[in-house]
Amino acid sequence: MTAHARIAVDAMGGDLGPSEVVEAVKLALADPTINPITLIGDQAVLEPLVTAAGLAGHPRLSLAHASEVITMEDKPLRAIARKKDSSMVRGFNLIKDGTAAAFVSSGNTGALMAGSKLIVGSIGGVDRPVLGAVIPRENGHFILIDAGANPEAAAEHLVHNAILGSDYARVILGCEAPRVGLLTIGTEEGKGTALTTEANLLLKKIGGLVNYVGPIEGFQVFRDQVDVVVCDGFVGNTLLKTWESLAKFISGMLRDEIRRNPVRLLGGALAKGAFDVLKARMNPDAYGGAPLLGVRGNILKAHGSSNRHAWVSAIRAAAKVIRQDLYHRIEADVASANTLMAAPPQPAPAAS
Repeated sequence: MTAHARIAVDAMGGDLGPSEVVEAVKLALADPTINPITLIGDQAVLEPLVTAAGLAGHPRLSLAHASEVITMEDKPLRAIARKKDSSMVRGFNLIKDGTAAAFVSSGNTGALMAGSKLIVGSIGGVDRPVLGAVIPRENGHFILIDAGANPEAAAEHLVHNAILGSDYARVILGCEAPRVGLLTIGTEEGKGTALTTEANLLLKKIGGLVNYVGPIEGFQVFRDQVDVVVCDGFVGNTLLKTWESLAKFISGMLRDEIRRNPVRLLGGALAKGAFDVLKARMNPDAYGGAPLLGVRGNILKAHGSSNRHAWVSAIRAAAKVIRQDLYHRIEADVASANTLMAAPPQPAPAAS
């Protein structure tokens, strides 16, 4: 894939409306390294916004008309089947026919999952596409996978999650050999559920495909010990939302305590630089798009409440996965893993 491959952007699904998406596209296109963009949505709505943003006739921007919108209230499967001219379904078809190399949407997550699998299709051997989220930790960030796409999973799915997360970490975090940990309740062999016990054995079986460091506990997640945290979508979504809630709680509590008296206010003013750095590291907008990994193409999910800065981050992430050909890398690694998992166990060496 080249720098000329297009990024399709769903302008209609976000909470802040298409005007925020258009402003994000304006910011993104100011970077000459960003791929050409196709904005998908109702042209009667988009054309005035594009003109007002000074983007009319931009050589790297095109519009694709879609007369319908899949809302957050829509039932995913029904919406995909009935709203065939929705901005989301149009985006899937642009990926399927090769017109676009990546698609970014902040719309209904269930519909994005369903449409990705039904229209675009899954990579061979991957039953369930998953969401990967980038979360700050000590000295950097880690990939949480699955972040909520599939609440229930089999051990083979967790192995696929490890591969998908590892390949994504190489692209988005720049890790050459991402350290992969399986989230459970103890690092001792056999401690945890039947799911994590079986997944641990299978992860050992696939050998050098991932840099598996073994089971990890919750208190290791935010230390500089792993780059990819593997779990099912139920655990992952619980962890993600707990972290987001805790971050807001600590931030609010710190703000309230600093404001309690003038001395603390002065100290807070003197430490403003440190607080700004902390805020930037905790800002979810820095990685605005979570990739839907395991489908036949590059599809990214932006937060429904994404502002223009989060949208720009998502578009940049889309450009990055195109440049580094994430989809084909994942496809090859999953095929190798499936072969290894299907192989019969090796007999134990004979006693000397």
